[in-house]
Amino acid sequence: MSTATTTTSHDTGQQVSHRGRQRESQQPVTQQERNAANRLRTTMAAVKLAFTWLGVRKTLAPEQRTTAARAFHADRELLSASKLILDTKNPAYRAVAAVRSEASSYWRTVTLPFPEAGIRLLPQNSLGLFATTMQTYRERLQEAARELSGQYDQIKSEAQRRLGTLFNQADYPSTLDGLFDMEWSVVPIEPPNYLVALSPDVFQQEQARVRERFENAVELAEQAFATELQRLTAHLAERLTGLHDGQPKVFRDSAVENLREFFERFRRLNIRSSPELDALVEQAQQTINGVEPQTLRDSNRLRQMVARDFEQIQASVGEMLVDRPRRNILRRGNVGGAA
Repeated sequence: MSTATTTTSHDTGQQVSHRGRQRESQQPVTQQERNAANRLRTTMAAVKLAFTWLGVRKTLAPEQRTTAARAFHADRELLSASKLILDTKNPAYRAVAAVRSEASSYWRTVTLPFPEAGIRLLPQNSLGLFATTMQTYRERLQEAARELSGQYDQIKSEAQRRLGTLFNQADYPSTLDGLFDMEWSVVPIEPPNYLVALSPDVFQQEQARVRERFENAVELAEQAFATELQRLTAHLAERLTGLHDGQPKVFRDSAVENLREFFERFRRLNIRSSPELDALVEQAQQTINGVEPQTLRDSNRLRQMVARDFEQIQASVGEMLVDRPRRNILRRGNVGGAA
């Protein structure tokens, strides 16, 4: 019988380790970073997003793997093969998957990374709006899942036709009820108060661990914002200076709109830990302030000015990232730091 799994929504891109973050060198945390970490610790809530999701891939049975290996004159033990039991291009399935993608994107957009698998930091004053929005996403997901359930028999019949002898009725649950869902939660990070009386030493150790986690979060946020600023400015600069068939490259309005969304998110989530990063974001914002996409298309001089400024900003951000490899932040689970 096919089963659903509950998975925590993770970011991607950071290295991982069961020991958590380790330092590549012993440069101390600055007072500014300490202050930023304390602000995070007192103003943020740790939130987790998890999905219940029906797995759509199944490993081939041993005898099926043997048949496949025979066709290629291969050793079955060295062959890995799976089958897709549901057509993920089916519009009803894609509608379900789209809600999951939107909810995950929203969760990442309104939060900052944290060095624990599947956890991100949300401003405490945003909890109400976050809860309302996530409830809306859950209702949309459940509605899309009901639509998918209504087509389930037809989808299974189509799978049987396309899979041929690989089709196995046991791969399919009798109903999709409850197999596509999501939930979010606020998770505790601070050590429990009972440790103060039970074991003061353990309490102090846990306090130090949490303090270090928030110091890590400060650097993750800096890295994430700096990397995104570099990517956005580099992309727009390339579109403004590049040529295609002798003509200026076409760029979409979103190239400018994405930058403005970044500035708003930086303003809302900035932890004020890096004056250098703050200055570069301010410089980028001033460069594009009041500039409309069509104006950039119409004015070669303006295109060149904006592109030149963005190329300088991109280079400065790159130098900042290279100059600050002080800590290599490692986290349990497959997680990353996109802001």
